[in-house]
Amino acid sequence: MRLYVSDVAKSRAFYSSAMGLPTAGGNCTGDKLPCFAVNADQYVELGTVPSPAPQNWVAEVAFTTTDVEGLRKYLLERGVAVGAVSSDGPALHLEVRDPEGNHIAFVQRGARGTDVKTSPKQISTRMLHAGFVVKDMAAENKFYRDVLGFRVYWYGGFKDNDIDWYEIQVPDGGDWIEYMLNIPANADHKELGVQNHFSLGVKDAGVAAAQLKKQGLKKFDGPEVGRDGKNSLDAYDPDGTRVEVMEFTPRQTPCCHAYEAAHPSP
Repeated sequence: MRLYVSDVAKSRAFYSSAMGLPTAGGNCTGDKLPCFAVNADQYVELGTVPSPAPQNWVAEVAFTTTDVEGLRKYLLERGVAVGAVSSDGPALHLEVRDPEGNHIAFVQRGARGTDVKTSPKQISTRMLHAGFVVKDMAAENKFYRDVLGFRVYWYGGFKDNDIDWYEIQVPDGGDWIEYMLNIPANADHKELGVQNHFSLGVKDAGVAAAQLKKQGLKKFDGPEVGRDGKNSLDAYDPDGTRVEVMEFTPRQTPCCHAYEAAHPSP
């Protein structure tokens, strides 16, 4: 996960101190950008916001693959515009844009040791999902579902018959992306920071809330059980990008639609 930030020092303090994420180890080893390891594979990376600033400050969402060259060939055969495979140390990297222009990457990692040392201060050791504003769900589904094979996890809305959130899991795991639907075209930076977000998994959002307060983060929303039946809280980095801290499994029956796939595990 790469995010745009306006002040690296302030954001570094948020992710390393308040969220407690380690600044080294795993895929952060050798990274030229500020990097925060969630576990041996997942990490949050910070990039300086370009000028002019984009609407979406979620700069890139990356997924792992075991065969990046094969995936590139597969995408080209299905009419997806893709760049060349590049190398970044032991990793091979392929970038594409989804139908709405979101930056998506596929990364093939080389063999390496799992040198991440879990910190007792880190709020989570598992990234669950990324979410971003989607205007044309049908177009996005042609890419994510029809081409890449993502499958429905859950969907629902503020009202039982509406769809404001549409969640689809990767083909072979519990991670997912979330379409944030029905967002006004004139939404400001604050609203877009709420919608374009990522999520960290915890066993107990109440325990996570107490830990965040202990680590100096006094202001956040929740915890509360949402329409999806899961207990979660919302923290915000210095630029207003939402970091959702969510329990792995629901506490109650969700609104609108039943879950269609297995829940992620710690």
